[in-house]
Amino acid sequence: MRLLAMGDIHGCYNALSTLEKQVPIAPEDMVVTVGDYIDRGPSSAQVLDWLIQRGRAGRLIPLLGNHELMMLEARNHGERFDNWIFNGGDATLQSYVPATERGTLASIPAAHWQFLENDCRPFYETETHFFVHANVYPNDPLEQQPDHMLYWDHLDEWSVPHHSGKTMICGHTPQRNGIPLNLGHALCIDTHAYAGGWLTCLDVAAGRYWQANEQGETRAGLLSEAV
Repeated sequence: MRLLAMGDIHGCYNALSTLEKQVPIAPEDMVVTVGDYIDRGPSSAQVLDWLIQRGRAGRLIPLLGNHELMMLEARNHGERFDNWIFNGGDATLQSYVPATERGTLASIPAAHWQFLENDCRPFYETETHFFVHANVYPNDPLEQQPDHMLYWDHLDEWSVPHHSGKTMICGHTPQRNGIPLNLGHALCIDTHAYAGGWLTCLDVAAGRYWQANEQGETRAGLLSEAV
């Protein structure tokens, strides 16, 4: 069994399905997804269906991303609905209906709301690594991290190691060159899938990664030395 980490999908189901075959992701592999499954890309509904199916088999650890938070908040607040739509929620709604129709919140099935509310978690931790969507304060335990760090703060090259000594794996900060960012103590695997970039799947123990894009192209590599 491998522990695999997958970067921000953002509705790029073609890239996801291509990546699943390229790796290939075996039934016994555990997959940690770092959030931002929806918005901007064309196929958010299909992405959530894939995640739910994987989760039912017990081989998925899904984290919550800031785009999932915006979607959840959009249900009950008009202003937050507008903010979600502005940040890619329009593409998510459209993914639930034919191109000739206009999606609404009512188009989203209950199973998708339940997945986001009940199955997605703020972080995941192993003996050597921890996984979050965005970032953490280095001196605070994971369970004490505020939401603005876990879901919204961007990683930069001046980031310092977490006090636990564990390596952080995150998304959220798009690597527009398509290469995962390796700081030694932190790895960012958001490689800009929705904007012509790549979706990344990382074998955490081996340091090997695979990538696919919406056009069905693939490539692979090894993590670079820390900068």
